[in-house]
Amino acid sequence: MTATSAAETRSQRVSRELRSLLVLATPIIIAQLAHTAMGFVDTLMAGRVGPHDLAAVALGNSIWVPVFLLMTGILLATTPKVAQRYGAGDESSIGPLVRQALWLAIVVGGGAAALLWNAEVVLHSMNVEPDLIEPSMGYLRAVACGFPAVALYHVLRCFSDGLGHTRPSMVIGIFGLMLNIPLNYIFIYGKLGLPAMGGVGCGWATGLVMTFMFACMLVWVKWAPAYKASKLFARFDWPQWLVIKRLLSIGLPIGIAVFAESSIFAVIALLIGGLGATVVAGHQIALNFSSLVFMIPYSLGMAATVRVGQALGRHDPRGARFAAGVSMATALAYACCSATLILLLREQIVSIYTPDPTVIALASMLIIYAALFQLSDAIQVTAAGALRGYQDTRVTMLLTLFAYWGIGLPVGYALGLSNWLGEPSGPEGLWQGLVVGLTCAAVMLAIRLSRSARKHIRLSKQAA
Repeated sequence: MTATSAAETRSQRVSRELRSLLVLATPIIIAQLAHTAMGFVDTLMAGRVGPHDLAAVALGNSIWVPVFLLMTGILLATTPKVAQRYGAGDESSIGPLVRQALWLAIVVGGGAAALLWNAEVVLHSMNVEPDLIEPSMGYLRAVACGFPAVALYHVLRCFSDGLGHTRPSMVIGIFGLMLNIPLNYIFIYGKLGLPAMGGVGCGWATGLVMTFMFACMLVWVKWAPAYKASKLFARFDWPQWLVIKRLLSIGLPIGIAVFAESSIFAVIALLIGGLGATVVAGHQIALNFSSLVFMIPYSLGMAATVRVGQALGRHDPRGARFAAGVSMATALAYACCSATLILLLREQIVSIYTPDPTVIALASMLIIYAALFQLSDAIQVTAAGALRGYQDTRVTMLLTLFAYWGIGLPVGYALGLSNWLGEPSGPEGLWQGLVVGLTCAAVMLAIRLSRSARKHIRLSKQAA
């Protein structure tokens, strides 16, 4: 074979893998953007009521979003387990596995709801302004009512994604967003005979949408022909501890790793809570938009989990490594584009959220750091997704904890709230710490992914 034809063959292989990745990832991207857009709508509509309502929603988000990500991270163990079984052609074992994951979801969802319901102590411990505590807790308790349902929804979604069917989550996510907007309007402003709840109304809208999404996914999975071979609803199974334990052994490190990253943002929001409603509002705007942009590499990471898992199920470790590499390159290309656009359009972006010039100035400054960590954030989240496909989650968890809590948060605190390194710079220093932590995570997870891929190839050669 000539060098030219070899290059063409590799180019064609990259093209095929990229198409396969995007076929999986595009519906996930749309679903994640729709889900994150709900937070955007909450922030936007609460901000139009006033800075006080926006600050209450911001503080509530800083608590429930990390708990939500911890919960869904634990349940994400379902995706690689299903993907490997599907890749191996063993669909008959998928239904029993998912039934146990649903039992796990009931426990985890109920526990997460209980945490949110009793989160007031967290707000007090972080010295949040007293007049923000009551509306923040009202918002949190409303959201908590939807947590058991959304936990069950995520197991069914992971089941569908693992089979390579990502379209249902897209469709349901879009309908959830469409429902969230009128529900927000009704609850925030007191329509249809209901009292005006302000920012608290966003919480009730979110809880109802979560329940709606579970009901839709349940109907879809039960009746669509694509899921019949798995026989999910063929029988009833009581909880089986050994199966649930195996799910937890994969899922708990995923949940802790995701929580470690998201809780950094939450802790920063709570630390900023003592600096006043204007600072909190500016931070929330920058964080909300960066979270929206982050959903695309996050979705690519979820698709990488499926591609790597299915390749390993087919006993193709080289194909798994190739899929991980294409996913990483795609995420990096996207990050270059997003960082450039954020830097160029930051003031226009912030003005969408609020007309307050003070908040606009602060958020425009913070969003610069969101642009700076686009590259490292894309690398670390895609590498983490590929490592989930390898079911390599424990070391990933430890590396993530060290990067965010051992490096990022101390650096941010030192720069922003202490005089250890000079005059404290407030929220700007805390966001600088985020850039440092995410960069460390990106380097360490990329190295771990390379080692995991080589290990599986080596083991495959030995088995042959």
